[in-house]
Amino acid sequence: MPKPLVHVMGRPMLDWILDALGAVGFHREDVVFVGGYRIDAVRSRYPQFTYVENVEWEQNNILASLMCARDELSGGFVSTYADIVYRGSTVRRLIQSPYHKVLACDTDWRRRYVDRSQHPESDGEKMRADGRLVAEISRKIAAERATGEFIGVAKFSSEGALELVAAYDEAYAHNAGTGRAWREGRTFQRAYLIDLFEDMIDSGAVFHWVDTHGGYMEIDTSEDLACAEKWWRESQPG
Repeated sequence: MPKPLVHVMGRPMLDWILDALGAVGFHREDVVFVGGYRIDAVRSRYPQFTYVENVEWEQNNILASLMCARDELSGGFVSTYADIVYRGSTVRRLIQSPYHKVLACDTDWRRRYVDRSQHPESDGEKMRADGRLVAEISRKIAAERATGEFIGVAKFSSEGALELVAAYDEAYAHNAGTGRAWREGRTFQRAYLIDLFEDMIDSGAVFHWVDTHGGYMEIDTSEDLACAEKWWRESQPG
């Protein structure tokens, strides 16, 4: 099955995400789902979504996947990975932030890596802050220097969305199809969202962040699945 339909604590991960979005007024009809592998299984369960298919999902990665929905982004949006579980309070903090580009980050992130033998801290999408600004975002940040971990949930206003798409187009023009490494050894085709974020920050773009206070889980392995209930019980509800 597609990963978002895997059950975590008795429910598909995607149901948890919809609850978090619903806590601040988003409805299923508001969701634009970018899918690749077995997208029909998701469509069958959630017919209310608008669907965009990433037909090259086996060759590309998260950044290219988001940009498959670029026609839906101009009015501003909240984006989310679909293989995570987090609280509605996280989305509320994003929505309430007055800034144009805001990332949700977990400052209690290291506690989840204590029991993870298959997913080391070096894999975390770590963030280093300067006050409420994101100074750096990269997997290569040393864990002890990281302020937190980007959880894969972000808010862009209409102005922020235009800036994001323009930055993507510029990076695409210089890097797509070259086959050379772009960020952190990855080609542009295989880039993550944080690769574009960091590229923008290097060029002077301003990103802000809000904290989840531990209310977040990433489910990548069966080991993670086994830890999920413990992680969730120990996280802060607010």
